[in-house]
Amino acid sequence: MKSKNNTDVTFQSDELIEPQLNILLTTDEDDARPVYISGNFNHWHTQDKHFEMEKIGDGLYHYKFAHDFAYPPELLYKFTKGDWSEVEIDKYGNRTENRSCKQYVGIRKEHVYKWRKNWLPFKSNFLPKIQLISDEFEMPQLNKKRKIWALLPHDYDFSETDYPVMYLQDAQNLFNENAKYGNWEIDKKLAVMSEYNIGKIIIIAIEHAEKDRIKEYNVGKTVLGVGQGKKYIRFVTDTLKPFVDKKFRTKPEREFTGIGGSSMGGLVSIFCGLMYPEVYGKLMIFSPSLWVAPKINFNNLDFSEPSDTKIYLYAGAEESETMIRHVKKFQNNMIQNAFVSDNMKIKLSINSEGKHNELYWSDEFPKAIEWLFFNTKDN
Repeated sequence: MKSKNNTDVTFQSDELIEPQLNILLTTDEDDARPVYISGNFNHWHTQDKHFEMEKIGDGLYHYKFAHDFAYPPELLYKFTKGDWSEVEIDKYGNRTENRSCKQYVGIRKEHVYKWRKNWLPFKSNFLPKIQLISDEFEMPQLNKKRKIWALLPHDYDFSETDYPVMYLQDAQNLFNENAKYGNWEIDKKLAVMSEYNIGKIIIIAIEHAEKDRIKEYNVGKTVLGVGQGKKYIRFVTDTLKPFVDKKFRTKPEREFTGIGGSSMGGLVSIFCGLMYPEVYGKLMIFSPSLWVAPKINFNNLDFSEPSDTKIYLYAGAEESETMIRHVKKFQNNMIQNAFVSDNMKIKLSINSEGKHNELYWSDEFPKAIEWLFFNTKDN
């Protein structure tokens, strides 16, 4: 085999008398993304720098375990490109089972045919069950009606499980193949996550108000004028959530209830979490339009009662000149609040190439859902 310097790479057995395991990985699909080993020895972390493989050639990687590495009785692991959305798959696009090894010396040769990209491809039998709740759901706070969907786990009708719930704005762009500006493909992402047993969740998708979208998502008096955001938030909290908890098998407690969205949908979701911390324990905030409300007041917030609120905050560096600065300022303001620093966990994710569109929010969606609801670690 050839290294990246086009020199022969060989591993002689007499070089491995020392009690160390060496893994030599080849892959048919290669790119610039690093390769990590994730397993039962590092809590299945996918970007653990201690287990990043060395690239020694085109499609060729090597990793040597440390002298003092504490081997479990059975080494279980997978290879990833840095995230479960980019985990190894077989040559047919199917998930692979965990690799198993009880060998603690010598060379172990492994091969990866393909890598997932953005959680795709998916299997149709794992797609969520999409149920239209109503074409004209009453919104008494706004004197309007709205189309609302529920995305239920694929096996919802065959189980008795209660599920966490995430309320999402802008339903038109979440799973609609004909959406004008593209869509998040959350149905496909949830299918793959469900296959990996990390995505059993109910999504409530609320259509935006079309021409009145900005007004409805605008909270209070901002640079955009006086909005209807507070009424909208009361609708979701006081009317829609009780209906959902009664109709579906939900876990209604705040630690299992989230709200989220992107752009103005992200902004109204922030206010929803700030106004009702006793209801929403998870916030998924993508590319929020913080410029609309640059002086969000944190001084009157009280998070001393509801604890362990989690916020997944995402922004793309190519969205605007101010997006990264605004989300970092928001993060810092939250952290500086005495109650927040003790009771809130914020994960900031920045994509250096991210733009303000559905493609990038789609990529971030499963990562946010996993961290908010299914990751017991806070890294």
